[in-house]
Amino acid sequence: MNSAATPRAAWVRPLMMAAPLVMLFLVLLVYPVGQLLLLSIYSDGSFKWNNYSQLFSSSVYLDTMWITLKISLVTALLSIMGGYPIAYLVSSLQKDKKSRWVFWILLSFWTSFLVRAFAWIVVLGRNGLANQLLLALGLQDAPSNMLYSFGAVLVGMVHALMPLAVLTMLSVMENIDRNLPRAALTLGARPGTAFWRVYFPLSMPGVAAGAIMVFVTAVGFFIVPQLLGGRKETMITQLIIEQVMQVMNWGFAGAISVLLLVVVLIVFAVYDKVLGLSTMTGAQSDKSNHSSGFMRQLSEMLLGFLGSISDRLIALVPRSRKRDLQQGDSFVLRASVVALLVFLSVPALLMIPISFADKSGLNWPPQGFTLQHYQDMLASPLWINATVRSFVVGFFAALAAMAVGTPVAFLLVRGQMRGKALLLAFVLSPLIIPRMIIAVGMFYFFSKVGLVGTSLGLVLGHTVIAIPYVVMTMMAVLRNYDTRLDMAAQSLGARPWQTLRYVTFPIIAAGLTSSFLFAFATSFDELTISLFASGGLSSTLPKQFWDEVTLQISPVIAAVSTCLFAFIGILITCADWLRRRSAASLN
Repeated sequence: MNSAATPRAAWVRPLMMAAPLVMLFLVLLVYPVGQLLLLSIYSDGSFKWNNYSQLFSSSVYLDTMWITLKISLVTALLSIMGGYPIAYLVSSLQKDKKSRWVFWILLSFWTSFLVRAFAWIVVLGRNGLANQLLLALGLQDAPSNMLYSFGAVLVGMVHALMPLAVLTMLSVMENIDRNLPRAALTLGARPGTAFWRVYFPLSMPGVAAGAIMVFVTAVGFFIVPQLLGGRKETMITQLIIEQVMQVMNWGFAGAISVLLLVVVLIVFAVYDKVLGLSTMTGAQSDKSNHSSGFMRQLSEMLLGFLGSISDRLIALVPRSRKRDLQQGDSFVLRASVVALLVFLSVPALLMIPISFADKSGLNWPPQGFTLQHYQDMLASPLWINATVRSFVVGFFAALAAMAVGTPVAFLLVRGQMRGKALLLAFVLSPLIIPRMIIAVGMFYFFSKVGLVGTSLGLVLGHTVIAIPYVVMTMMAVLRNYDTRLDMAAQSLGARPWQTLRYVTFPIIAAGLTSSFLFAFATSFDELTISLFASGGLSSTLPKQFWDEVTLQISPVIAAVSTCLFAFIGILITCADWLRRRSAASLN
């Protein structure tokens, strides 16, 4: 009896821990997305291929897919190139200094995409900051048209997604032993060679994870192209919105979604083959050493070439600066990082003076002072109702995500079971599947069960999106948790549930609260799900913001942007305080 009960207990507990998440994803993710994709080939009781015939018969859709891939690839490349110095410098700092730099990265990351995109409308407009600066410097005689172009879209996309690349790379770089490059220096290697041959290969899992996260997010993006781009910069997700919202052609929207999903899955399959999906959570790669001999020789030759070029450039640096350069810190590096952080932060900060402007509207520089825009915002039932709804939906979505995701994080970090890689891939699927496909699939499913336009539908949709962030946050917390504390409690007679209640949870309470805040921020800024699930009846704050920006642009939007920016700043401050408190308790 005991021998039979032991194997049964070994799989019953993991099943109970993972069952809520699996059931939730099956009902709200797998089934809706699968149903949407099925509509592309099945209608009126029979299988039809006319949607795919239409998709491939015209070059418009393939050209749009190519534009999407081009913008996404360039965005990923520039985000990695710009984000690498930031992650490199921040990872080398002491904990007390690091928190101040991380604050600005998180502030840029969690500031609403809508706020940042709207800020670029003000910066790049004919009477915006960029044109005024160029006129003042004498670089042009008249304002130029910077908006609605490929350059404007690219700037907006890189600005929106570079913080994601930084945070992804930072999670890997923080675990790299800085003594390894220093050891190479003591053995005679030059600084450039030590960096490229020792440090950079160790950071490659973070670079690859950051690149794929930015690429996939960019592929499913529609906010920046819609607000800053023209007809030549139309992306594939905008076509899906058009087919659903204007034409109500679910079958053809499903066919476009299949095309988008196939491209994304191919990219993720290659990534998993080379590095493994576990690197997306900050874990080290266990596959990078299995590359072919030819690829290894090619990479070594390339790194050696980059190292020699870097050494020649470093030779031009004065001797007084070389010591800082060898330690991974220099004036040039700090100046570059400060400039990049200014690029990430200033556009949203420009909304603050504009929100108080009296006469200039959305032009630069702002003139006069008034509180009228804030009074108009507070007097508007649309803005107030949307704000209250976003708070309510965000609170319950974060609570549900934490309740469902935390047990799975325990299972993935501490559990001894087969199929953990498969479970991790399933948990990360809301990040792998483009957000637009999830939103349209949920919209179709919700319309069948009467959840469109309800707060419950919004909570359920936002919960699915927030769960991966909870799981990744808690996995990072649990990796630093000393399990000997639990063993000591159990050795003193404590039962498993008593150990959780009196030992584990009090120690990781700050981490739990931090994951709740991140899930809340994810829900609070979610537009794609809200754009469809609200049905135009129960707008959240991002949905109301989107309606105002696309229909009319007024200074009230600057006031709303300022309030959102301040709120996110407070939220990040609380989360950082809780993170430091959690780290202190774990140590």
